[in-house]
Amino acid sequence: MEHLPAVLFQLFVLLLATKLGDEAFKRLGQPALVGEILGGVVVGPAMLGLYQITPETSLFAQIGAVLLLFEVGVHTRIGEVARVGGTALSVALLGVLLPFVGGYLLGGVLDLSTTGRIFLAASLTATSVGITSGALRSVGALATQSGRVILGAAVIDDVLAMLIVAVAVGISDGDVSAGRILLLLGLAAAFIGIVVVGGTGILRTRRSLLTDPRFAETPFLPGMILMLGLAALAAQIGLAAIIGAFLAGMVVGESSERHALETETAPVAAFFTPFFFGFVGAQIDPAAFGSLPTLGLLAGITVLAIASKFAGSFLGAIRRGRNRAVLIAWGMVPRGEVEIIVAGLALTAGAIKPDLYAVIVGMVVITAIVVPPLMGPLVRRAEPAIVLE
Repeated sequence: MEHLPAVLFQLFVLLLATKLGDEAFKRLGQPALVGEILGGVVVGPAMLGLYQITPETSLFAQIGAVLLLFEVGVHTRIGEVARVGGTALSVALLGVLLPFVGGYLLGGVLDLSTTGRIFLAASLTATSVGITSGALRSVGALATQSGRVILGAAVIDDVLAMLIVAVAVGISDGDVSAGRILLLLGLAAAFIGIVVVGGTGILRTRRSLLTDPRFAETPFLPGMILMLGLAALAAQIGLAAIIGAFLAGMVVGESSERHALETETAPVAAFFTPFFFGFVGAQIDPAAFGSLPTLGLLAGITVLAIASKFAGSFLGAIRRGRNRAVLIAWGMVPRGEVEIIVAGLALTAGAIKPDLYAVIVGMVVITAIVVPPLMGPLVRRAEPAIVLE
């Protein structure tokens, strides 16, 4: 308890810094998470040193990551994904395959271990649902055919990325033989399948299940219990805790109390998730970007991330016409929360070094910034019925 004042001060500093960054970047019309990450960089050990990474302060960041993926899961509706059809599926599959292969091959060039290559490849796969949906909303294109394909494919991306992460986490402490990888892949797929199919099936038949208990006047506590339970179970069987949280969100998203749960969870997530993004920034040493090799690696990984995702998504969407395929492919480029979490897991597991971690976060920041400004012109070409302000 003697450390409590210092811990509270550090949490105060980090939360204040992330929210100041959030405010500044929103006023500039840029993604808030970038501002929160930079806030963490400023107050972190490499700069002002007001925030230190300790087990106590890291716990808040880990809870923030769990809540973040739970929220993503709540917004992931299986029915909505199914309705966008084969285009979204092909966009997602090719948009994951090409970045994964490119990242894995690059990991070989960088002389990473098998685990490190899988983590690096996974950190290039998933589209940020939050950033791309915000960009689409800003130009009034969420409800268009292209918008539905982008969001559906981004959701499938997240599920595939979680599966890849499950395998990477599973092999990080053990044998990396082909047999073990296949075993872990099967275990992860079975866990995801049982929870998603079984859990969502139960809640479709009993949609008020979250408010049936006498102690549950609202769905919040049952939802949190399920989130923590599945997160703990996922970690116990060798997967990442965030996978369990993500699946818990998908399950409760089928409840009739979904919107009430979203409303009640939002303030809790709004409090904890900035600690995660600030924690991400605090682990970055800006001096790492002072060398030409690191800057070259940042440029190379960023180009690879953009080109591979764009090419794969474009090929998957070409049946919708060239202009729509370009819009869909560009809308799939932004990376965000999932990549940052994957990079953090890789750093913790010792699969990548701090300078590569900083490069991956830098890639996320760049892709998050460069995509939104071009969405308007692309929407005007692909969806002429949309009137932009």
